Amino acid sequence: MAMFKKILIANRGEIACRVMLTAKRLGIQTVAVYSEADQEARHVRMADEAVCIGPAPSRDSYLRMDRIIQACKDTGAQAVHPGYGFLSENEEFARKLEEEGIIFIGPKHASIAAMGDKIASKKLAIAAKVNTIPGHNAAIEKAEEAVKIAQGIGYPVMIKASAGGGGKGLRVAHNDQEALEGFTACRNEARNSFGDDRVFIEKFVEEPRHIEIQVLGDAHGNTVYLWERECSIQRRHQKVIEEAPSPFLDDATRQAMGEQAVALAKAVNYQSAGTVEFVVGKDKSFYFLEMNTRLQVEHPVTEFITGLDLVEQMIRIAAGEKLSFTQKQIERKGWAMECRINADDPYRNFLPSMGRLVHYQPPANANGVRVDTGVYEGGEISMHYDSMIAKLIVHGQDRAEAIHKMRTALNEFVIRGIHSNIPFQAALFQHPRFISGNLNTGFIGEEYPKGFSAEMVKPSDPNRLPALATLVHRRYLERAKLLEGQLLGHEMKITQDFVVMIDQDSFATRIESLGSGYAVTVKPNESKTEFKSNTTKKNLSVSEYRIDSDWTPGSIRMDVTLNQTLALTAQVERIGLNYVLMLDGVRLECLVLSPLGAELQKRMPEKIPPDNSQFLLSPMPGLLTQLAVKVGEKVMAGQKLAVIEAMKMENTLLAAQDGEVAEICAEPGASLAVDQLIIKFV
Repeated sequence: MAMFKKILIANRGEIACRVMLTAKRLGIQTVAVYSEADQEARHVRMADEAVCIGPAPSRDSYLRMDRIIQACKDTGAQAVHPGYGFLSENEEFARKLEEEGIIFIGPKHASIAAMGDKIASKKLAIAAKVNTIPGHNAAIEKAEEAVKIAQGIGYPVMIKASAGGGGKGLRVAHNDQEALEGFTACRNEARNSFGDDRVFIEKFVEEPRHIEIQVLGDAHGNTVYLWERECSIQRRHQKVIEEAPSPFLDDATRQAMGEQAVALAKAVNYQSAGTVEFVVGKDKSFYFLEMNTRLQVEHPVTEFITGLDLVEQMIRIAAGEKLSFTQKQIERKGWAMECRINADDPYRNFLPSMGRLVHYQPPANANGVRVDTGVYEGGEISMHYDSMIAKLIVHGQDRAEAIHKMRTALNEFVIRGIHSNIPFQAALFQHPRFISGNLNTGFIGEEYPKGFSAEMVKPSDPNRLPALATLVHRRYLERAKLLEGQLLGHEMKITQDFVVMIDQDSFATRIESLGSGYAVTVKPNESKTEFKSNTTKKNLSVSEYRIDSDWTPGSIRMDVTLNQTLALTAQVERIGLNYVLMLDGVRLECLVLSPLGAELQKRMPEKIPPDNSQFLLSPMPGLLTQLAVKVGEKVMAGQKLAVIEAMKMENTLLAAQDGEVAEICAEPGASLAVDQLIIKFV
């Protein structure tokens, strides 16, 4: 078969753009499909042609097989790349394309069907002599039956939807009550998300790591594995950070996992890129979880360590080509890491954030740094699709260098207009346990059991940000001094001494010009109690810095060199009279005043926030899908009140305290804004 001349990408966002880049490099024309909500999307702009396939909801556009197939016929596209999500693992879609004479750039529909059913895939894995987790492999019909099975296996257990994925349709139960509730929740999620409510149960491996093996198979009987990816840093079963190789595996375990992954792929005549996922115990025992019959979100880390373009390999395999390399020829070079940059607010329990990207300045794609994205500055983050803004990937000679590059790149990544999880990602890369490689899938829950807040991030040098704040203030004053029309003899004078005020803490600072830079001295107030960490007396000493920077007021990125040796990038904004600085996951909001101004500021009355305890307000934009109470009903603290859906995720709102419902102010089906009133209480 000759190489394709034109392919259609049946997806949107980052992955659609990613596929187009490779297709264009191979000289293949591309066709984008888009919903009405994505009319101005980046993937539409990148494509050679674009076809609108329906309204915003996925079920009316990106999940419409008939419209995608018609778009292929109308544009002459010879093949379809499905990306990930949507129809990428839909056996019926692959079969229908085949019936229409259109090539599916992915595995054959029989392979998708075999691996897409978790119960059937586990039986196939057993037959292929792949390690599997003890459990009940048949679909369970009743919650009571689920409890008995869980008791027989022994807690903890995993309750999983057969057609699940992406964290949906999965619960961990530690007792009968959790098994009962988890079974019901899994069935409901699976029915709503996948149209398949079959659920099964298996043993939950303690201190588990999620490690997956990338495989490639062609139509000529050749199958290889491309090493592993460590995906244990997860939140609510959604991957947050991925890396390759795993810091946990030894070469013998790595090889055994790879060979078992290949055996499973061969058992279903697998022809494309795919991923075999394993759960790995603390004793390096490993068990098959599932096979993803598509390209993974985290595929770039494998591309970095092997030098292979997985999208290119998928296209070549679909065009009938043989793999051009053997298992022994696949190299493993260096260390790669990926952060998923999502539109959610880590300071508000990761609630989805939607709106316009007022500023979007990713790090440059150079020197082992790569950004895969489907957005652009001025574009919109929609409530209709998932929350991913971009993927930030780095490659270093070893794990330490990869971590350093990621820290730097996260500091450089500017996103404004919406919230992002960058501060949380930056905090993870400062965490001693992450740096040591002591990971498991419970890492985030164990280290952040009550959620994430700015106070949890400890700065390596508590005096550094106050020094930078002083420099920022000095630059603003220097700009103000240039204003025309100042009264002769009373021109603005810039002093050297300031006080940086952070909540109840203060830092006395002095800044002096050194020609090309500044000398900044920082002396913490001796009554200081806390600044983003439990600061010890040792940290309260005076710090002196030489700071060189060409930063100008109004710029968000601030590149500085400290003491002529340490280069770093901070982010800075002026909001009213306050400055907000961010560096290494630390967010500092401060005032920089004269010593007299600081004394007066201490005497200002404190503004008391309004009491909203009698109201249930929407914490985010979204669709109100359920109200669980009615007027006159008495509620208890922790009771379910309502459910809001945004970015394909359900968010349950609970009562903060006991009370009685006085008024319902929004009905199911309403589109809510942030802080919109839902319920009033007596």
